[in-house]
Amino acid sequence: MPLFPPRVTAYTEGSTEVPDTRSPARFLLWLIGYQKGLFLALVAVGVFWFLPGAVGPYLLGRAVDTGVSTGDWAEVVRWSALLLLTILGGVAAGIIGHTLEVGSWLITLYGTVQRVTRKSVQMGHVLPRRTPTGEVLSVSASDSDTFGATLVVGARAVSGLIAFGVVAALVLSTSVPLGVVVLVAAPLLVLAAAPLLRPLHRTQAVERSRVSELTSMATDIVAGLRILRGIGGEATFGRNYAVKSQETRRAAVRAGAWQAAVDALGVLLSGLFLVMLTWLGTRELIAGRLTIGELISFFGYAVFVVLPIQIFFEAVRAWVQGLVSARKAIAVLGLRPPWQPPETPRAIPADAVLEDERSGLVLDNGRLTVVVSGLPDDSAALADRLGRYLPDTGTPASIEVDDSLKGAARRRAKTDVAERLATRAREDEERARARWGVTLGGIDLSELDLAGLRSHVLVSDTAGMVFAGTLQQALDPHGRATREQAETVMVAASADDVYEALPGGWQGVLDERGRGLSGGQRQRLVLARALLVDPPVLVLVEPTSAVDAHTEARIAERVARLRRGRTTLVMTVSPLWLHHADEVVWLDEGRVAARGSHTELLSEPGYRRVVARGMEAVDA
Repeated sequence: MPLFPPRVTAYTEGSTEVPDTRSPARFLLWLIGYQKGLFLALVAVGVFWFLPGAVGPYLLGRAVDTGVSTGDWAEVVRWSALLLLTILGGVAAGIIGHTLEVGSWLITLYGTVQRVTRKSVQMGHVLPRRTPTGEVLSVSASDSDTFGATLVVGARAVSGLIAFGVVAALVLSTSVPLGVVVLVAAPLLVLAAAPLLRPLHRTQAVERSRVSELTSMATDIVAGLRILRGIGGEATFGRNYAVKSQETRRAAVRAGAWQAAVDALGVLLSGLFLVMLTWLGTRELIAGRLTIGELISFFGYAVFVVLPIQIFFEAVRAWVQGLVSARKAIAVLGLRPPWQPPETPRAIPADAVLEDERSGLVLDNGRLTVVVSGLPDDSAALADRLGRYLPDTGTPASIEVDDSLKGAARRRAKTDVAERLATRAREDEERARARWGVTLGGIDLSELDLAGLRSHVLVSDTAGMVFAGTLQQALDPHGRATREQAETVMVAASADDVYEALPGGWQGVLDERGRGLSGGQRQRLVLARALLVDPPVLVLVEPTSAVDAHTEARIAERVARLRRGRTTLVMTVSPLWLHHADEVVWLDEGRVAARGSHTELLSEPGYRRVVARGMEAVDA
C-alpha cells in the first residue's frame, strides 16, 4: 500500500475494512495489522539501526584480542572495516527508518480521522444522540496522533527486543553466567514499573476526559458566539471555560507526574543495570575468565542494553496512552447506525402522495403547502417524520465514570455506562425498524431504501451546516449543476448578495460554518442549496426566520414561482409565506385541525391568534 494518503474504505458500501472495536487492546492490534507490511518493515529497519550498538562491541573486542594484542594489523583493519560497514548500515537504517516512521504515523493519524469522518457520515443526525460532539472531535484531533505514536514506539520496542536477544546470545557465548544475568535481570527491571501503570492509566484517562469536555465547551461557545454577544453572555461563558481549562491543566499535571515517575524509574533502573553488568564483567576479568577485548565488548553490551530497556519503558507508557485513547475511539467507531435496510426494499411509485398518520396530514402533489402550528416543536417533529429522521431525545448518554470511584464501585459505574449506551442504541434501532407511520404512495417509509427516500424527500431546516470551501462547493458540493441553475436558485433565495460580497465570486472562500456571513446570509445560502437539489418533495422548516420582512417577501414569492408544479411544504407562521400558499394546514396539538386558504382559516381562533403574532413580527 502507498505510504500516503491512506486508502481508508471503512463504513462505505461494500467495504471489508471493519475496525475491531471489541476492546481497546484489540483495536490497537487491529491498527497494527492494518499496516502490518509497513510495521514489519519498521521492525526490520529498526533491527539494522540497533546493529552498531549490538554488534559493534563484539567487533571492537575481536579487533583488540586478535589484532591489537597480537600486533596483527591486518586483523585490526579487517575487524575495523566490518565495524565501519556496520556503522554505515546503522546510519542508512536510521534515515530509512525515520521516513517509514513518519509514514506510519501519518497513515495512522489521517486514517483515524477518515474513519471518524466516515462514521459520522454513516451515523448522520443520530451521532449527537449517542456521543458528545467533543468526544468525536477529540478522537479525530488528538487520539489519532496518540495512535501514531503508539505504533511507532511499538515497532521500536520489537526491534529493541530482537537486538536485545542478539546481545544476550553474544554475552552467553562469552560468559554463560553473565548471559543469564542479562536475560533474567532486564525483564525484571521492566516489570518493576508495573505498580505505576495503573495510576498512570487512571490519571491519563481523567486528563483525556477533561480535554474532551473542554473541546465540547469550546465548540458550543464558538457555535453560539453570535447569540452570546447579543445577550451579553460572553463573560459568563468565558469564566466557565477558564474554570474548565484549569481543571484540565490540573489533570494534565497529575498525569504528567505519573508519567515522569515511570520515565525516572526507567532511567534509574537502566543505570543500575549498567553498573551491575560492569561490576560483574570486571570480576570476570580479574578471575581470568574474560580477556581484555571481551571486557571491552562486555562493557559495550552493558551500555547498549540500557537503550532497549528505556525503549521498553517508553513502549509501556505509549501502550497505556494508546489504551486510554482507544477506549474513547471504540466508543465512537463502535456505534452501529440504527438504519438497517429492509430485506426487500420497495420502489417509490410515480406521483406518490406523502401522508403522516400521526398528524393526519396528506400532502397534495404539485402544490405549495404551509403548515402553521402554535408549537414550533410540533411542526419540527412533523418534518422529522416526513424525512424519516429519529427525534431528538436530549443529551447523549455520558461515557464518563466518576473520577473518585475506585475498585468495585468503579467497575459497576463502567458497567452502568455500557448499559446506558447499549439501551440508547437498542431504542434507536427498534424505533428505526418499527413501522414508521408515514406513507409514500401507500408504502410505509420503513419499507423504502433510506438513500432513495432522502433523494425523493428533502428536509432543510435552520440547522443546515455550511462547510469551509468555495461558494461553489457550499452551494453544489457534488458539482452537478450548471452555472445558470446555480444563479437561478441564488436569486430565488435572495442570496445573490452573498456572491457579490465574496471576493472571487463562485470561487470565493467561505470560513467553517460560514462564520464570515451574517445569520440571514447563511440561512439563505442553505435555502439555495436545498432548491438546487430540486427534489420531488421539498420540506422547508422556518427557511426565512433570520431575514427581514422585505427579503422574506421576495423569497416567498420567488420560491413559490420556482417550485410551481412540484410538492413543497413550508413550516412557518409568517403571513408573507401564507399569501403564496396553495393550501394552509393548521396543526393543533400535533394534529391537523383545519386546512384551506389563509383567508378561510382566519375564522379559526387558534390559527388567527398564532398568525397575528407573526403579523406583529412582520410589522415590527
